[in-house]
Amino acid sequence: FYRVKARRIIEVASIINSKYSGKVPQTIDKLLELPGVGRKTANCVLVYAFDKPAIPVDTHVHRISNRLGLVQTKIPEETEIELMKKIPREHWIRINDIFVMYGQNICKPISPMCAVCQIKKDCSYYRTKFSS
Repeated sequence: FYRVKARRIIEVASIINSKYSGKVPQTIDKLLELPGVGRKTANCVLVYAFDKPAIPVDTHVHRISNRLGLVQTKIPEETEIELMKKIPREHWIRINDIFVMYGQNICKPISPMCAVCQIKKDCSYYRTKFSS
């Protein structure tokens, strides 16, 4: 696994150096052309390297968005598209940080801590699991 990643990093660095004069592309389309770069990675580069609005959807963002009822999606790419429609663009940059922190500490994949969740009253998952 790490050897494949190491090879990809070297390959991507070489492409960026030759094709883009050493400058990392700043559009999703150009980033997605790089080998081994998917939507989440491309969106992370846009957000964290260039402070550009994008919604990186990892497992936490996907899970929490579905649990809250913001989206009803099966795959992260669908979640990204739906969140982009529903969340104002000025908030896109912060979504990943907020949901990742919340997903690691409160809304865990197994045994979410619903009892201490501050937004459980607005949560579809909580209402389904705990209302009678």
